[in-house]
Amino acid sequence: MLTNFINATYIAAGLMFILALAGLSKHETARKGNVYGIMGMVFAVVATNFAIAYRDYASHNLQVDAAIMLYAALAIGGAIGLWRAKKVEMTGMPELVALLHSFVGAAAVLVGFNVHLDSGGHADALHSIEVFLGVFIGAVTFTGSLVAWGKLNGKIKSKPLTLPGRHWLNLTVVIAIALLGWWYLATGSILPLIIAAVLSLLLGAHLVAAIGGADMPVVVSMLNSYSGWAAAASGFMLDMSILIITGALVGASGAILSFIMCKAMNRSFVSVILGGFGDAVATGETVTTGTPRGIDHRGRGPARGGRLRDDRPRLRHGGRAGAVCRRGAHRAAAGQGKKVGFGIHPVAGRLPGHMNVLLAEAKVPYDIVFEMDEINDDLKDTDVVLVIGANDTVNPAAMEPGSPISGMPVLRVWEAGTVVVFKRSMSAGYAGVQNPLFFNENSVMCFGDAKATAQEIVAALPAKVNA
Repeated sequence: MLTNFINATYIAAGLMFILALAGLSKHETARKGNVYGIMGMVFAVVATNFAIAYRDYASHNLQVDAAIMLYAALAIGGAIGLWRAKKVEMTGMPELVALLHSFVGAAAVLVGFNVHLDSGGHADALHSIEVFLGVFIGAVTFTGSLVAWGKLNGKIKSKPLTLPGRHWLNLTVVIAIALLGWWYLATGSILPLIIAAVLSLLLGAHLVAAIGGADMPVVVSMLNSYSGWAAAASGFMLDMSILIITGALVGASGAILSFIMCKAMNRSFVSVILGGFGDAVATGETVTTGTPRGIDHRGRGPARGGRLRDDRPRLRHGGRAGAVCRRGAHRAAAGQGKKVGFGIHPVAGRLPGHMNVLLAEAKVPYDIVFEMDEINDDLKDTDVVLVIGANDTVNPAAMEPGSPISGMPVLRVWEAGTVVVFKRSMSAGYAGVQNPLFFNENSVMCFGDAKATAQEIVAALPAKVNA
Protein backbone atom coordinates (compact mmCIF):
# COMPACT_ATOMS: atom_id res chain seq x y z
CA MET A 1 0.00 0.00 0.00
CA LEU A 2 2.77 2.43 0.99
CA THR A 3 4.73 1.52 -2.13
CA ASN A 4 1.75 2.41 -4.31
CA PHE A 5 1.39 5.74 -2.49
CA ILE A 6 5.08 6.56 -3.03
CA ASN A 7 4.95 5.71 -6.74
CA ALA A 8 1.73 7.68 -7.23
CA THR A 9 3.27 10.70 -5.49
CA TYR A 10 6.34 10.49 -7.73
CA ILE A 11 4.08 10.47 -10.79
CA ALA A 12 2.16 13.47 -9.44
CA ALA A 13 5.45 15.30 -8.86
CA GLY A 14 6.53 14.62 -12.44
CA LEU A 15 3.21 15.95 -13.77
CA MET A 16 3.57 19.10 -11.63
CA PHE A 17 7.03 19.73 -13.09
CA ILE A 18 5.68 19.34 -16.63
CA LEU A 19 2.85 21.78 -15.87
CA ALA A 20 5.42 24.16 -14.36
CA LEU A 21 7.43 24.22 -17.60
CA ALA A 22 4.26 24.81 -19.60
CA GLY A 23 3.14 27.63 -17.30
CA LEU A 24 6.50 29.41 -17.39
CA SER A 25 6.30 29.73 -21.18
CA LYS A 26 3.84 32.67 -21.01
CA HIS A 27 3.59 35.90 -19.02
CA GLU A 28 0.02 35.29 -18.00
CA THR A 29 0.62 31.79 -16.60
CA ALA A 30 4.11 32.24 -15.14
CA ARG A 31 2.93 32.59 -11.53
CA LYS A 32 0.79 29.48 -11.88
CA GLY A 33 3.81 27.67 -13.34
CA ASN A 34 5.85 28.56 -10.26
CA VAL A 35 3.10 27.22 -8.02
CA TYR A 36 3.07 23.93 -9.94
CA GLY A 37 6.85 23.70 -9.57
CA ILE A 38 6.65 24.24 -5.81
CA MET A 39 3.93 21.61 -5.50
CA GLY A 40 6.00 19.16 -7.53
CA MET A 41 9.01 19.65 -5.28
CA VAL A 42 6.89 19.21 -2.14
CA PHE A 43 5.46 15.96 -3.54
CA ALA A 44 8.96 14.75 -4.45
CA VAL A 45 10.42 15.48 -0.99
CA VAL A 46 7.47 13.87 0.81
CA ALA A 47 7.58 10.73 -1.35
CA THR A 48 11.36 10.42 -0.99
CA ASN A 49 11.17 10.66 2.79
CA PHE A 50 8.48 7.97 2.89
CA ALA A 51 10.55 5.82 0.55
CA ILE A 52 13.64 6.08 2.76
CA ALA A 53 11.63 5.34 5.92
CA TYR A 54 9.92 2.36 4.25
CA ARG A 55 13.25 0.97 3.04
CA ASP A 56 14.77 1.20 6.52
CA TYR A 57 11.67 -0.36 8.10
CA ALA A 58 11.62 -3.25 5.61
CA SER A 59 15.30 -3.99 6.23
CA HIS A 60 14.88 -3.65 10.03
CA ASN A 61 17.63 -1.03 9.90
CA LEU A 62 16.08 2.13 11.31
CA GLN A 63 18.76 4.81 11.26
CA VAL A 64 17.66 7.58 13.59
CA ASP A 65 20.92 9.49 13.21
CA ALA A 66 20.57 9.47 9.41
CA ALA A 67 17.01 10.78 9.64
CA ILE A 68 18.08 13.57 11.99
CA MET A 69 20.87 14.62 9.62
CA LEU A 70 18.49 14.53 6.65
CA TYR A 71 15.90 16.79 8.26
CA ALA A 72 18.59 19.06 9.68
CA ALA A 73 20.00 19.49 6.18
CA LEU A 74 16.52 20.26 4.82
CA ALA A 75 15.93 22.83 7.55
CA ILE A 76 19.29 24.55 7.08
CA GLY A 77 19.04 24.55 3.29
CA GLY A 78 15.46 25.79 3.38
CA ALA A 79 16.37 28.61 5.77
CA ILE A 80 19.28 29.74 3.59
CA GLY A 81 17.13 29.54 0.46
CA LEU A 82 14.35 31.59 2.06
CA TRP A 83 16.85 34.20 3.24
CA ARG A 84 18.45 34.52 -0.19
CA ALA A 85 15.09 34.64 -1.97
CA LYS A 86 13.96 37.54 0.22
CA LYS A 87 17.26 39.40 -0.03
CA VAL A 88 18.14 39.11 -3.71
CA GLU A 89 16.90 41.74 -6.15
CA MET A 90 15.38 40.53 -9.40
CA THR A 91 18.25 42.23 -11.24
CA GLY A 92 20.63 39.93 -9.36
CA MET A 93 18.66 36.77 -10.07
CA PRO A 94 20.87 35.50 -12.97
CA GLU A 95 24.01 35.18 -10.84
CA LEU A 96 21.98 33.50 -8.09
CA VAL A 97 20.65 30.98 -10.62
CA ALA A 98 24.19 30.31 -11.86
CA LEU A 99 25.31 29.76 -8.27
CA LEU A 100 22.43 27.33 -7.66
CA HIS A 101 23.46 25.39 -10.76
CA SER A 102 26.91 24.98 -9.22
CA PHE A 103 25.33 23.40 -6.13
CA VAL A 104 23.61 20.79 -8.30
CA GLY A 105 26.92 19.98 -9.99
CA ALA A 106 28.75 19.70 -6.67
CA ALA A 107 26.02 17.42 -5.34
CA ALA A 108 26.37 15.10 -8.34
CA VAL A 109 30.14 14.85 -7.78
CA LEU A 110 29.72 14.09 -4.07
CA VAL A 111 27.01 11.51 -4.77
CA GLY A 112 29.27 9.84 -7.33
CA PHE A 113 32.17 9.48 -4.92
CA ASN A 114 29.84 8.34 -2.14
CA VAL A 115 28.31 5.64 -4.34
CA HIS A 116 31.78 4.48 -5.36
CA LEU A 117 32.93 4.26 -1.74
CA ASP A 118 29.70 2.51 -0.75
CA SER A 119 30.23 -0.18 -3.40
CA GLY A 120 33.94 -0.48 -2.68
CA GLY A 121 34.66 -0.14 -6.39
CA HIS A 122 33.03 -3.49 -7.12
CA ALA A 123 29.86 -2.28 -8.86
CA ASP A 124 28.75 -3.72 -12.21
CA ALA A 125 29.80 -2.02 -15.46
CA LEU A 126 26.53 -0.13 -15.97
CA HIS A 127 26.57 1.28 -12.46
CA SER A 128 30.23 2.27 -12.84
CA ILE A 129 29.38 4.15 -16.04
CA GLU A 130 26.61 5.99 -14.17
CA VAL A 131 29.06 6.98 -11.43
CA PHE A 132 31.74 8.16 -13.86
CA LEU A 133 29.32 10.17 -16.03
CA GLY A 134 27.71 11.71 -12.93
CA VAL A 135 31.08 12.90 -11.64
CA PHE A 136 32.10 14.18 -15.09
CA ILE A 137 28.88 16.13 -15.79
CA GLY A 138 28.65 17.37 -12.21
CA ALA A 139 32.24 18.68 -12.15
CA VAL A 140 31.84 20.50 -15.49
CA THR A 141 28.57 22.04 -14.24
CA PHE A 142 30.11 23.07 -10.92
CA THR A 143 33.08 25.09 -12.16
CA GLY A 144 31.32 26.28 -15.32
CA SER A 145 28.52 27.71 -13.20
CA LEU A 146 30.96 29.38 -10.82
CA VAL A 147 32.73 31.10 -13.73
CA ALA A 148 29.35 32.20 -15.14
CA TRP A 149 28.43 33.55 -11.70
CA GLY A 150 31.71 35.48 -11.60
CA LYS A 151 31.18 36.97 -15.05
CA LEU A 152 27.61 37.96 -14.27
CA ASN A 153 28.44 39.81 -11.06
CA GLY A 154 31.62 41.38 -12.43
CA LYS A 155 34.14 39.41 -10.36
CA ILE A 156 35.52 37.88 -13.59
CA LYS A 157 36.13 39.80 -16.81
CA SER A 158 33.38 39.26 -19.35
CA LYS A 159 35.80 39.12 -22.29
CA PRO A 160 36.42 35.56 -23.52
CA LEU A 161 39.59 33.81 -22.40
CA THR A 162 41.37 32.84 -25.61
CA LEU A 163 44.30 30.62 -24.74
CA PRO A 164 46.55 29.55 -27.65
CA GLY A 165 45.24 26.29 -29.11
CA ARG A 166 42.36 26.24 -26.63
CA HIS A 167 40.20 23.92 -28.75
CA TRP A 168 42.97 21.35 -29.03
CA LEU A 169 43.47 21.69 -25.30
CA ASN A 170 39.78 20.96 -24.69
CA LEU A 171 39.89 17.99 -27.06
CA THR A 172 42.96 16.59 -25.30
CA VAL A 173 41.25 16.85 -21.92
CA VAL A 174 38.10 15.12 -23.22
CA ILE A 175 40.17 12.25 -24.68
CA ALA A 176 42.07 11.95 -21.38
CA ILE A 177 38.78 11.79 -19.45
CA ALA A 178 37.49 9.07 -21.81
CA LEU A 179 40.66 7.01 -21.23
CA LEU A 180 40.31 7.50 -17.48
CA GLY A 181 36.75 6.21 -17.80
CA TRP A 182 38.05 3.02 -19.45
CA TRP A 183 40.62 2.66 -16.66
CA TYR A 184 37.92 3.11 -14.02
CA LEU A 185 35.66 0.50 -15.62
CA ALA A 186 38.52 -1.95 -15.92
CA THR A 187 39.86 -1.65 -12.38
CA GLY A 188 37.24 -0.02 -10.18
CA SER A 189 40.01 2.09 -8.65
CA ILE A 190 39.15 5.48 -7.20
CA LEU A 191 42.33 7.05 -8.63
CA PRO A 192 41.07 7.50 -12.22
CA LEU A 193 37.80 8.85 -10.82
CA ILE A 194 39.69 11.51 -8.83
CA ILE A 195 41.87 12.49 -11.81
CA ALA A 196 38.82 12.65 -14.09
CA ALA A 197 37.02 14.87 -11.58
CA VAL A 198 39.96 17.31 -11.46
CA LEU A 199 40.21 17.44 -15.27
CA SER A 200 36.44 17.92 -15.54
CA LEU A 201 36.59 20.81 -13.09
CA LEU A 202 39.28 22.48 -15.22
CA LEU A 203 37.34 21.75 -18.44
CA GLY A 204 34.12 23.31 -17.11
CA ALA A 205 35.92 26.47 -16.02
CA HIS A 206 37.75 26.83 -19.33
CA LEU A 207 34.70 26.20 -21.50
CA VAL A 208 32.73 29.02 -19.88
CA ALA A 209 35.71 31.36 -19.50
CA ALA A 210 36.21 31.13 -23.28
CA ILE A 211 32.69 32.47 -23.94
CA GLY A 212 32.09 36.22 -24.13
CA GLY A 213 29.77 38.12 -21.83
CA ALA A 214 27.28 38.81 -24.64
CA ASP A 215 26.55 35.07 -24.83
CA MET A 216 26.08 34.67 -21.05
CA PRO A 217 22.26 34.28 -21.25
CA VAL A 218 22.76 31.27 -23.51
CA VAL A 219 25.49 29.92 -21.22
CA VAL A 220 23.25 30.19 -18.14
CA SER A 221 20.52 28.35 -20.01
CA MET A 222 23.01 25.67 -21.12
CA LEU A 223 24.33 25.26 -17.58
CA ASN A 224 20.72 24.80 -16.50
CA SER A 225 20.59 21.89 -18.93
CA TYR A 226 23.87 20.49 -17.57
CA SER A 227 22.53 20.68 -14.00
CA GLY A 228 19.49 18.71 -15.14
CA TRP A 229 21.58 15.94 -16.62
CA ALA A 230 23.75 15.95 -13.48
CA ALA A 231 20.60 15.47 -11.39
CA ALA A 232 19.45 12.67 -13.70
CA ALA A 233 22.84 10.96 -13.31
CA SER A 234 22.45 11.21 -9.53
CA GLY A 235 19.03 9.62 -9.89
CA PHE A 236 20.52 6.65 -11.72
CA MET A 237 23.26 6.29 -9.11
CA LEU A 238 20.79 6.41 -6.22
CA ASP A 239 18.05 4.47 -8.03
CA MET A 240 15.58 7.35 -7.54
CA SER A 241 13.08 7.67 -10.36
CA ILE A 242 11.96 11.17 -9.41
CA LEU A 243 15.51 12.52 -9.80
CA ILE A 244 15.77 10.88 -13.21
CA ILE A 245 12.43 12.33 -14.35
CA THR A 246 13.11 15.83 -13.00
CA GLY A 247 16.69 15.89 -14.27
CA ALA A 248 15.64 14.78 -17.74
CA LEU A 249 12.93 17.47 -17.88
CA VAL A 250 15.35 20.21 -16.82
CA GLY A 251 18.13 18.92 -19.07
CA ALA A 252 15.97 18.66 -22.18
CA SER A 253 14.13 21.97 -21.67
CA GLY A 254 17.40 23.80 -20.98
CA ALA A 255 19.00 22.41 -24.14
CA ILE A 256 15.95 23.35 -26.26
CA LEU A 257 15.89 26.87 -24.79
CA SER A 258 19.61 27.28 -25.46
CA PHE A 259 19.13 26.22 -29.07
CA ILE A 260 16.26 28.69 -29.53
CA MET A 261 18.33 31.51 -28.03
CA CYS A 262 21.34 30.70 -30.20
CA LYS A 263 19.09 30.90 -33.24
CA ALA A 264 17.73 34.25 -32.07
CA MET A 265 21.29 35.57 -31.66
CA ASN A 266 22.59 34.11 -34.92
CA ARG A 267 25.04 32.06 -32.88
CA SER A 268 26.16 28.49 -33.44
CA PHE A 269 24.74 26.18 -30.75
CA VAL A 270 27.80 23.91 -30.99
CA SER A 271 30.11 26.92 -30.78
CA VAL A 272 28.57 28.19 -27.56
CA ILE A 273 28.55 24.87 -25.70
CA LEU A 274 32.10 24.05 -26.83
CA GLY A 275 33.64 27.30 -25.65
CA GLY A 276 33.57 29.21 -28.94
CA PHE A 277 34.68 26.36 -31.22
CA GLY A 278 34.00 27.27 -34.84
CA ASP A 279 33.41 30.97 -34.14
CA ALA A 280 34.55 33.32 -36.85
CA VAL A 281 37.53 35.38 -35.76
CA ALA A 282 36.75 39.07 -35.54
CA THR A 283 38.86 41.18 -37.88
CA GLY A 284 38.90 44.22 -35.62
CA GLU A 285 37.11 46.51 -33.22
CA THR A 286 34.40 48.90 -34.36
CA VAL A 287 35.92 52.34 -34.82
CA THR A 288 33.87 55.32 -33.67
CA THR A 289 34.63 59.00 -33.95
CA GLY A 290 33.06 62.09 -32.52
CA THR A 291 32.01 63.33 -29.12
CA PRO A 292 28.89 62.08 -27.35
CA ARG A 293 26.35 64.73 -26.41
CA GLY A 294 25.16 64.72 -22.84
CA ILE A 295 21.95 65.96 -21.24
CA ASP A 296 20.46 65.91 -17.75
CA HIS A 297 17.01 64.71 -16.67
CA ARG A 298 15.46 68.06 -17.70
CA GLY A 299 16.93 67.86 -21.21
CA ARG A 300 19.57 70.51 -20.53
CA GLY A 301 22.90 70.11 -22.25
CA PRO A 302 24.52 70.25 -25.71
CA ALA A 303 21.42 68.57 -27.14
CA ARG A 304 17.88 69.13 -25.91
CA GLY A 305 16.16 65.94 -24.77
CA GLY A 306 12.62 67.18 -24.25
CA ARG A 307 11.13 65.57 -27.35
CA LEU A 308 8.03 64.12 -25.76
CA ARG A 309 5.61 66.73 -27.02
CA ASP A 310 4.15 65.54 -30.33
CA ASP A 311 1.88 62.66 -31.31
CA ARG A 312 4.35 60.08 -32.62
CA PRO A 313 4.91 56.83 -30.69
CA ARG A 314 7.54 56.33 -28.04
CA LEU A 315 9.49 53.21 -27.26
CA ARG A 316 11.46 52.36 -24.18
CA HIS A 317 14.06 49.62 -24.47
CA GLY A 318 15.50 48.49 -21.16
CA GLY A 319 18.42 46.24 -20.47
CA ARG A 320 19.07 44.64 -17.08
CA ALA A 321 19.37 48.04 -15.40
CA GLY A 322 16.24 49.34 -17.09
CA ALA A 323 13.74 47.57 -14.90
CA VAL A 324 15.00 49.14 -11.70
CA CYS A 325 13.53 52.40 -13.03
CA ARG A 326 10.10 50.88 -12.53
CA ARG A 327 7.58 52.80 -14.60
CA GLY A 328 9.29 56.19 -14.55
CA ALA A 329 9.84 56.43 -18.30
CA HIS A 330 6.39 54.96 -18.97
CA ARG A 331 4.67 57.56 -16.82
CA ALA A 332 6.78 60.36 -18.29
CA ALA A 333 5.22 59.86 -21.73
CA ALA A 334 1.97 58.00 -21.04
CA GLY A 335 1.01 60.63 -18.50
CA GLN A 336 0.87 63.14 -21.36
CA GLY A 337 -1.31 60.91 -23.52
CA LYS A 338 1.53 59.50 -25.62
CA LYS A 339 1.71 55.99 -27.06
CA VAL A 340 4.33 53.96 -25.22
CA GLY A 341 5.82 50.55 -25.85
CA PHE A 342 8.55 48.44 -24.26
CA GLY A 343 10.89 46.55 -26.59
CA ILE A 344 12.67 43.40 -25.39
CA HIS A 345 15.57 41.68 -27.10
CA PRO A 346 15.42 37.84 -26.99
CA VAL A 347 18.49 37.78 -24.72
CA ALA A 348 17.97 41.09 -22.89
CA GLY A 349 19.26 40.84 -19.35
CA ARG A 350 21.51 38.04 -18.17
CA LEU A 351 19.03 35.18 -18.11
CA PRO A 352 16.44 33.82 -20.54
CA GLY A 353 13.25 35.82 -19.95
CA HIS A 354 14.99 38.07 -17.43
CA MET A 355 13.57 41.34 -18.80
CA ASN A 356 10.06 39.91 -18.97
CA VAL A 357 10.23 39.10 -15.27
CA LEU A 358 11.70 42.49 -14.38
CA LEU A 359 9.02 44.39 -16.30
CA ALA A 360 6.30 42.25 -14.72
CA GLU A 361 7.73 43.06 -11.29
CA ALA A 362 7.61 46.74 -12.25
CA LYS A 363 3.88 46.26 -13.07
CA VAL A 364 4.28 47.16 -16.74
CA PRO A 365 1.15 45.92 -18.64
CA TYR A 366 1.79 42.92 -20.86
CA ASP A 367 -0.02 44.45 -23.82
CA ILE A 368 2.62 47.17 -24.31
CA VAL A 369 5.60 44.79 -24.06
CA PHE A 370 6.89 43.72 -27.48
CA GLU A 371 9.55 41.30 -28.65
CA MET A 372 12.29 42.51 -30.98
CA ASP A 373 10.70 41.11 -34.14
CA GLU A 374 7.39 42.79 -33.28
CA ILE A 375 8.83 46.27 -32.77
CA ASN A 376 11.84 46.59 -35.08
CA ASP A 377 9.89 47.59 -38.20
CA ASP A 378 8.06 50.32 -36.25
CA LEU A 379 11.18 52.05 -34.95
CA LYS A 380 11.55 54.25 -38.02
CA ASP A 381 8.15 55.77 -37.17
CA THR A 382 9.01 56.27 -33.50
CA ASP A 383 9.72 59.75 -32.20
CA VAL A 384 11.80 58.98 -29.11
CA VAL A 385 13.50 55.82 -27.86
CA LEU A 386 14.74 55.67 -24.29
CA VAL A 387 17.53 53.11 -23.96
CA ILE A 388 17.94 52.26 -20.29
CA GLY A 389 20.79 50.01 -19.26
CA ALA A 390 21.10 48.27 -22.65
CA ASN A 391 24.25 48.16 -24.77
CA ASP A 392 25.05 45.16 -26.94
CA THR A 393 21.39 44.57 -27.81
CA VAL A 394 21.16 48.02 -29.45
CA ASN A 395 24.66 48.13 -30.97
CA PRO A 396 24.83 48.95 -34.72
CA ALA A 397 28.22 47.18 -34.81
CA ALA A 398 26.24 43.95 -35.14
CA MET A 399 25.47 45.02 -38.72
CA GLU A 400 29.18 45.25 -39.61
CA PRO A 401 31.19 42.23 -40.88
CA GLY A 402 34.17 41.41 -38.70
CA SER A 403 32.70 42.81 -35.48
CA PRO A 404 32.79 40.48 -32.44
CA ILE A 405 28.97 40.66 -32.41
CA SER A 406 28.54 40.58 -36.20
CA GLY A 407 25.26 38.95 -37.23
CA MET A 408 23.67 39.23 -33.81
CA PRO A 409 20.06 40.48 -34.22
CA VAL A 410 19.63 43.82 -32.44
CA LEU A 411 16.93 46.41 -31.86
CA ARG A 412 17.46 49.08 -34.53
CA VAL A 413 16.81 51.98 -32.17
CA TRP A 414 19.03 54.31 -34.23
CA GLU A 415 16.24 54.48 -36.84
CA ALA A 416 14.05 56.48 -34.44
CA GLY A 417 13.84 60.26 -34.44
CA THR A 418 15.76 60.69 -31.19
CA VAL A 419 17.57 58.17 -29.00
CA VAL A 420 18.17 58.99 -25.33
CA VAL A 421 20.64 56.60 -23.72
CA PHE A 422 20.66 56.27 -19.93
CA LYS A 423 24.07 54.99 -18.80
CA ARG A 424 26.54 55.53 -16.00
CA SER A 425 29.47 55.89 -18.41
CA MET A 426 30.65 55.24 -21.97
CA SER A 427 31.90 51.77 -21.06
CA ALA A 428 31.37 48.88 -23.46
CA GLY A 429 28.83 46.12 -22.91
CA TYR A 430 29.45 42.47 -22.02
CA ALA A 431 30.80 41.77 -25.49
CA GLY A 432 33.52 44.37 -24.93
CA VAL A 433 32.55 46.25 -28.13
CA GLN A 434 32.26 50.02 -28.32
CA ASN A 435 28.79 51.19 -29.32
CA PRO A 436 28.63 53.64 -32.27
CA LEU A 437 25.03 54.46 -31.27
CA PHE A 438 26.37 56.75 -28.55
CA PHE A 439 28.00 59.00 -31.17
CA ASN A 440 25.09 59.24 -33.63
CA GLU A 441 23.69 62.64 -34.57
CA ASN A 442 20.26 61.68 -33.23
CA SER A 443 21.60 60.23 -29.96
CA VAL A 444 22.07 61.95 -26.63
CA MET A 445 23.55 60.51 -23.44
CA CYS A 446 22.00 60.96 -20.02
CA PHE A 447 24.72 59.90 -17.59
CA GLY A 448 24.10 58.75 -14.05
CA ASP A 449 22.13 56.17 -12.13
CA ALA A 450 19.19 55.20 -14.34
CA LYS A 451 16.78 54.69 -11.44
CA ALA A 452 17.59 58.06 -9.90
CA THR A 453 17.33 59.77 -13.29
CA ALA A 454 13.91 58.24 -14.01
CA GLN A 455 12.67 59.32 -10.59
CA GLU A 456 13.91 62.87 -11.27
CA ILE A 457 12.06 62.87 -14.61
CA VAL A 458 8.83 61.82 -12.91
CA ALA A 459 9.29 64.41 -10.16
CA ALA A 460 9.74 67.16 -12.79
CA LEU A 461 6.44 66.30 -14.50
CA PRO A 462 3.18 68.12 -13.71
CA ALA A 463 1.33 66.94 -10.61
CA LYS A 464 -1.53 65.38 -12.64
CA VAL A 465 0.95 63.04 -14.38
CA ASN A 466 2.31 61.79 -11.07
CA ALA A 467 -1.12 61.23 -9.60
